[in-house]
Amino acid sequence: MRINSLLIRKFLRGIIVALVPLYPQSSFAQQHKLDTTRIYVIPEITISEPYQIRETRAAIPIQVITAKELRSLNVLQVSDAVKHLAGVIVKDYGGIGGLKTISLRSLGAEHTVVSYDGVALSDCQTGQIDIGRFSLDNIDRLTVSNGQTDNIFQPARLFASAGQLNIQTLTPSFKKDKSTNAYVSLKSGSWGLINPSLRIEHKSSEKWLYSFNSEWMSADGKYPYTMHYGNNNDSISQEKRKNTKVENLRIESELFGNLSDKEQLRLKAYYFQSSRDLPGATTLYYDYASQHLWDKNVFIQSKYKKELNNRWALQASAKWNWSYQHYLDPDYKGINGKTENTYYQQEYYASTGILFRGWHNTSLSLSTDGSINTLNANLTNFAKPTRYAWLTAFAGKYVTERVTFTASLLATVIEERTQTEDANRKYRKINPDISLSFKVLKEEELRIRMFYKNSFRQPSFNDLYYGEIGNRNLSPEKSAQYNMGVTYSKKINHFVPYLSATIDGYYNKINDKIIATPTKNIFIWSMVNLGKVEIKGVDITTKVVLQPSENIRLNISCNHTYQRALDITNPTNHTYKNQIAYTPRVSGSGQFGIETPLMNLSYSLLWVGKRYTLGQNLPENRLESYQDHSVSLSKETKIANTLASFNLELLNLANKNYEVVKNFPMPGRSLRATIKIVY
Repeated sequence: MRINSLLIRKFLRGIIVALVPLYPQSSFAQQHKLDTTRIYVIPEITISEPYQIRETRAAIPIQVITAKELRSLNVLQVSDAVKHLAGVIVKDYGGIGGLKTISLRSLGAEHTVVSYDGVALSDCQTGQIDIGRFSLDNIDRLTVSNGQTDNIFQPARLFASAGQLNIQTLTPSFKKDKSTNAYVSLKSGSWGLINPSLRIEHKSSEKWLYSFNSEWMSADGKYPYTMHYGNNNDSISQEKRKNTKVENLRIESELFGNLSDKEQLRLKAYYFQSSRDLPGATTLYYDYASQHLWDKNVFIQSKYKKELNNRWALQASAKWNWSYQHYLDPDYKGINGKTENTYYQQEYYASTGILFRGWHNTSLSLSTDGSINTLNANLTNFAKPTRYAWLTAFAGKYVTERVTFTASLLATVIEERTQTEDANRKYRKINPDISLSFKVLKEEELRIRMFYKNSFRQPSFNDLYYGEIGNRNLSPEKSAQYNMGVTYSKKINHFVPYLSATIDGYYNKINDKIIATPTKNIFIWSMVNLGKVEIKGVDITTKVVLQPSENIRLNISCNHTYQRALDITNPTNHTYKNQIAYTPRVSGSGQFGIETPLMNLSYSLLWVGKRYTLGQNLPENRLESYQDHSVSLSKETKIANTLASFNLELLNLANKNYEVVKNFPMPGRSLRATIKIVY
């Protein structure tokens, strides 16, 4: 009996020794000293934890929306979902087809990297990613993080931004004795919305999985709204939005290779095209527009990861990206009678990284990325720039049950060449980052966290080369972020299986902010480094799960943001210490969901305080606050081997045509229905 106990202790010790280097974030990473002479080989072990726990244990503010939570949020696109997160500002130019960009804590869309399955998306032309083009049918989870995440084993490009939105798509999973899954869904609703989608997953062997996903969306977008006349809204009329039709097509194909327990390969091909009318501003007593935009985007990306041994891991990724944009304004009163521009972008990108799991719960990583970006256009004397970028990130991490500490240095070298200039433009920068999370009480999940991150963003090609606006001598924008917060999570009892709360105070500052100022007239502008912005704010999140009975579950969450984002460029300017444009002082969201065997009911609320459309905070520049209420009912039923789900959503219950951007009214009350079949 004594021998058996000794063997058991040795075996358990071997498991702990194997898990500590493999999973540095695990709670097993405690005070056990590694004995390299006693390593037991374990074929496969999976460690998982709820995403809510990760949100409170992380050293930086991180918010996760899972696929299950997305179904109860009454949202159609990624841009709709992230509006419900604390500290997030989404600029929405109205309707389904309008441009939508994300900004974290008012740092600007250019300072937010959007990654798709761990590989960054890029737009060297504007520096902004239109997140309105991503639907939710193929999404496993959305993760928004401020600062640098605790994951140090990632491409160097993901170290380069002030914040990150990661879009993680679904990975196929199969029940026993099944090799094929099929998902068919159809959404339909107000304003001519039709949105069918198809997903097929196939397992050809234990090593190789395949998935195919496609969807098409069409909507006329002709929703009614109220037109106001005069500065004092002396009169009104009921109108319908014009020039709002949109059609999108997305096709994705992905190959998953589980080559061994320690070696994985993922290869994705993506195609997207859209044709959309661009609605105009509802101003000057009419709503008329004739502009049209065509977009196409193709990329192929791959990711490879291998555990070389218990200490070392290697990963590599590569991507080719091509995008096309065609803009038409048939009513432009110029010499040609119209404006018709086309833009072509290409990117070649590669990344390699290595991870060393050291002693005493320490790990180190080194990653380096290289990319080539080109832009061409049909504009006269266009510069046709080419940008070469090399990024190298060195990071370290120390983890115990009570402490998480990370630090990194990012070195960036960028060179640009054009066909209209002989000299090359060069940028060189080193940016540090440091973060710490400390568990205050041994028996309670109460933690204090803090981080500092320094980053910069190089000017976009539009900033530098667009027509008479671009300025070849622009310097990069420089940002500094400081954050201190408290997190708490607890399982109270069977009735309250989960409760969490976070509060983070932050201070951000941007120097050399790139701003546009008019020169000769309102059509000729000058891009200069004049701006300085100071941002102070507080983000609060709460989540609670109630389980009154075995078959009934209630999910309640609430987020709130208070923020002062002030222009501190020049004390003599009229905008000095005024709130920057389109940044609300207060914003937030709330969700309530109840799950029962009969059906599920959910309610969501989004509120945004008053904002100003210009830097001068005058009454005539003010946009009023708004609230958006939505409810949904869903039901799942199983017939033989087929699972069918039905979802009915009533959106914007108050029927308010609120404005996110001035003179671009949002749709009022609408209805949306979804049918999904899973085989």
